[in-house]
Formats: sequence, structure tokens, C-alpha cells
Amino acid sequence: MSAATVVTIFHPMNDSADFNAWAGELAASAPEAVDFRVSVLGQPHLDWGVAVSFDSEDALHAWLDSDARQRLFRVGEQRGILNATSDLVITEDAVPPGAGVFRHTVEPGREAEFVAAQSQLAEASSSFSGFEGCCTFAPVDGGESFAVLRFRTERQLVTWLSSPQRLGALGPLRSSLTHEFSMVSWTTAFGATVRTENGRTAVTPKWKTAMLILLVLYPTVMLLSRFFGPVLDQLDAPPWLVMWLSQVVSVAALQWVLMPWAGQWFRRWLDPVDGADTRTSVVGAAVLVAGYLLTLVVFAAVQWLQYWDYSRT
Repeated sequence: MSAATVVTIFHPMNDSADFNAWAGELAASAPEAVDFRVSVLGQPHLDWGVAVSFDSEDALHAWLDSDARQRLFRVGEQRGILNATSDLVITEDAVPPGAGVFRHTVEPGREAEFVAAQSQLAEASSSFSGFEGCCTFAPVDGGESFAVLRFRTERQLVTWLSSPQRLGALGPLRSSLTHEFSMVSWTTAFGATVRTENGRTAVTPKWKTAMLILLVLYPTVMLLSRFFGPVLDQLDAPPWLVMWLSQVVSVAALQWVLMPWAGQWFRRWLDPVDGADTRTSVVGAAVLVAGYLLTLVVFAAVQWLQYWDYSRT
């Protein structure tokens, strides 16, 4: 896939020809796109969708915000072409939460088998909690195909990916490919990386995720207690409310800012494949332990940062 791809899912229509015609107009509005695909249509259990790829995220977002695209979507609505979800933006290092992107190289002449296998997989996954849909994009000029699987949450997606039902349903798909499929890996908000190699899904070990969370959580709680707590005290907030609001701020900070930032620094260590060897695991753990010691020394030595002593000079 390219540097940035947007996938838009639509409600199925009775007239696939009209949808294809409208998609052609949409393609014409994106002259900078390096790839434009319409999903496999008319198959049970498979969503209708359009995927547009660009060389950069800036180019992708410029097109998403363009007047031409917005006008075509208004025209599409008048013709009964309706979005089923918000746009899914997929980049080289980020996949929307709850979404899995799979790349396949289909053996020539077995395209129909591939599509049928994808439909069967979508049907099997639909029985799992949180399933929202699956969209398959056929290869162009003998290149890779890809599929986008959507679940409500990352945890529900991982449950399906690691299930025996999925492993049992992969046989027909594998037989239609020239080699094993791969999955675009992603890192969850709390540091776990999900990756598929040779058809098997691997997730960051829980002990690694826990170590990284501790490194980020301790200074966050200490700083909130030092600077945020006194502000609430001055507002005469009761202790139970102060504690609750502090937890809200800390969880939000970890979820959307601190853990994604820390995850980038420890990306290789968190990777369940690239970071699985003993040397990488030990070195990464040692760095985290050093981080623990550093934060402990800082908060023990700098009185100004000690929330229990902040009123003393």
C-alpha cells in the first residue's frame, strides 16, 4: 500500500453500474492519487467501498477537504450512494482502532476463489462480537489485493484474529494465494502492537505493555498531584471529586498523547515479531528500568516536584 490510503465504506445499492460510474467521477477528482480502487461488489457479506491512495498524508487530506470531493459526495447522496462509516485513513505506521488491513497476492486465474474465500471469512467473523464489516479490493494489473476488516474495538478484533474459528477458515483463502498473506501492523493506544506473519497473529506480550505503562503512568500521576490537585483544592473541590478528575485527566493523557508517543520510541521492542528475540527484549526492559530509576531519583530529590511538600519553600 502507499504512504496514505483512505477507505470509504458505503451502503450496498441495487445498481452497481451507477455506483461504478459515480466512483469513476470520484477518481477523476483525485488526479494526484497513485491508486484508486472500487471494492468487490455484489458479494454476500462483503461491504461496498472505495480506496484512494496518495504518496503523502498531506496530499490525502488535501483531497479529503477539497470542494470537488465534497460536491461529488453530495451528488452521490442524491443518487442513493450513502456512506456507511466515517473515512478510514490508513498510513504506513497507523491503522484506525478496531480495523485490520490484510495484503494478498492472488494466484493468476484464482481470483474468483479468492473473492469467495473472503466472503466466507467475513461470514465467519460476523458471528463475533463487535463485527462491523469487511471490504475486499481486488488486485490491479497483477498487483496486491487488500482487505479491510472492521470491529468496534481493538480487543474484539484481536479476539477474532486469534480465534480457532478464523484459523480453521483460512484454508480456502491460502489456496488462492501465491504466498502467505500479511497484515499491516499497528500499535494500540496502550502500547500493544498487533502483527500477522505467516497467517498467524502475534500481539505484544502483556509484560512489555505493563512495563511501558508504568514508565509513563508514574510521572503523570506525580505531576498531576503536584500541579492539578492544588488547583482543584483552591476551588474547594471535595477529595473524592479531586481523585476522580485526576484519573480522568491521567487516562485521557495516556490514551491519546503519552502512550502513543512512548510507543513510537519503543516501537521495535513492542513489535511481537521484530522485538521477540531475547537480546532486544532484555535491552528494552533495561532501558525501562533505567527510566524508572531516573523518575524515582528526580521526584525524590527535587522538593519542588513533591506534591506533599509543594507548599514549603
